[in-house]
Amino acid sequence: MMNQEELNAAEHLIDLALKEDVATGDLTTDNLIPAELTRKAFWRAKADGVIAGLQVAERTFKKLDANLSWNVLVNDGDKVKKGDLIVVFEGSYRAILTGERTALNFVQRLSGIASMSRIYADAVRDYKCQILDTRKTLPAFRLLDKYAVKTGGASNHRVGLFDMVMIKDNHIDIAGGISAAVQAIRAKVAPDIKIEVETTNLLQVQEAIDAGADIIMLDNMDNATTRQAVDLIAGRAKTEASGNMTLERLAEVAATGVDYISIGALTHSVTALDISQRIEA
Repeated sequence: MMNQEELNAAEHLIDLALKEDVATGDLTTDNLIPAELTRKAFWRAKADGVIAGLQVAERTFKKLDANLSWNVLVNDGDKVKKGDLIVVFEGSYRAILTGERTALNFVQRLSGIASMSRIYADAVRDYKCQILDTRKTLPAFRLLDKYAVKTGGASNHRVGLFDMVMIKDNHIDIAGGISAAVQAIRAKVAPDIKIEVETTNLLQVQEAIDAGADIIMLDNMDNATTRQAVDLIAGRAKTEASGNMTLERLAEVAATGVDYISIGALTHSVTALDISQRIEA
């Protein structure tokens, strides 16, 4: 289930999406379908995957018909097979037709993210490692995209620039080194804010350890160097492997002992889950 912050974000996006698509009215539906006509409709999976975003779809349709009945046959996070029924709903025929594309756009995207997240999470299930998302989300969809990641079984990294420190190469350069950057940040942020430092070699890893970083990113390191870095850190900070993380090498990277692997592709290269809507004759 979505939390209140996620639902609030969804409400805002639904309003924008309906304004974009419907604006002053559905010229086709409104001029063909009598206002009083009701129908029953079905959503069915056309591919295997993991469902996410059904609350968003329900709210989309109910913006158009507040009395629409919505009966889910699966829940967010459930796996579906091609051909499975997902939801049965009934209400204004106009609302069902007008809201179809907007509602499906939300659920197909979020289910695509959830499906990919499940695949990646399952690839490291035999290790202590967790799969993390990134900030490579669709603009304004951050909370919904990250909700879908959680629904699929992976984990969220920072939500944005405001809730965690990430010191990267450009920050390090301007600060005069990792130690100077961490020290400057520590003096200015609340003590409960985590500080992560991006490193690309073992010398930087050692500097990040000495600086007291909470999380050390091992960026674009090969497996052997990643394992050396994990041994060097020895639990003094959490470790995150990042960069060129294909599904094929996930298990090898997880076997190095890293705590996290971050995957931008969970959200920036999503393939929507194919779902169809049918209306009872």
